[in-house]
Amino acid sequence: MALKIKKGDRVKVISGKDKGSEGVVLRSIPSESKIVVEGVNFVKKHVRPSMNDPKGGIKQMEAPLHVSNVMVISAKDSRPVRVARRANAEGVRVRVSKKSGQAI
Repeated sequence: MALKIKKGDRVKVISGKDKGSEGVVLRSIPSESKIVVEGVNFVKKHVRPSMNDPKGGIKQMEAPLHVSNVMVISAKDSRPVRVARRANAEGVRVRVSKKSGQAI
């Protein structure tokens, strides 16, 4: 299933413990319908010492969120919008805002 949210999109969290916070999508996981958003949904992870991190310890990192819990923020008016896929004049499918009809 293709996600309507892509890496680099600015999104707003609409449900969950981080409701109302905004961030940029760092990574998308289409097979699980999840995304990782910068600065949102922090969890603590216990890390073993390794060659790259000789100290190890408890690290904070962003955990994936389900795509249904976020909305894309429109670049035009900086508000959350629903996303649709439509063909433009050249016949190429693009993502558009359902409210304004402009390409995202």
